[in-house]
Amino acid sequence: MIEIDDMPFAIWLTGLSGAGKTTVAEVLRDRLQRSGIHPVMLDGDIVRHGLCKDLGFTSEDRDENVRRVVEVARLIMDSRVPVIVALVSPFRKEREKARKTLGRDSFLEVFVDTPLEVCEARDPKGLYAKARKGLIRDFTGIDSPYEPPVCPEVHLSGDSQDPAQMAADIIAALKRKVAGKKDDQADQIRDCISRKSPES
Repeated sequence: MIEIDDMPFAIWLTGLSGAGKTTVAEVLRDRLQRSGIHPVMLDGDIVRHGLCKDLGFTSEDRDENVRRVVEVARLIMDSRVPVIVALVSPFRKEREKARKTLGRDSFLEVFVDTPLEVCEARDPKGLYAKARKGLIRDFTGIDSPYEPPVCPEVHLSGDSQDPAQMAADIIAALKRKVAGKKDDQADQIRDCISRKSPES
């Protein structure tokens, strides 16, 4: 059981298309629900068919895609509900904006690190094949870069770990983050009491 008290959190899964982000996010969501935590899941594919269906794959459109998802996540978290985001989000600066907007203490960056050749072999939606033929422009990993996280809270091996193990690793990291925040709060209380206590 994870004790999160009244603290909403955002678990942000990033990685190439086909890395396994959605699969891991679904397993994670189910595990959390069985523990009594009911997060909202924002999946990049679903978002692109609705909220962001007017966007393409240019750098500007990708930035706007991330911005919209961040704003929706912020509104959900404002209602004290945790969020799981599964989104390619290829650029570090946009992920850093997400962390800043959603709250550094509440943000958990998860890098689903799957080699490009593995993602291409999977290609569940046929996007890599279309990109190789020039039918999709500015596709991440083909003719647009992916900037991997420098210091993610969780670094997963998408080609060697199974989804259940990856979900377990994320939950373990979430527990550490929650415990660390409680420790920080306890330290702040102790410091405050110390400053206000009369000198002996």
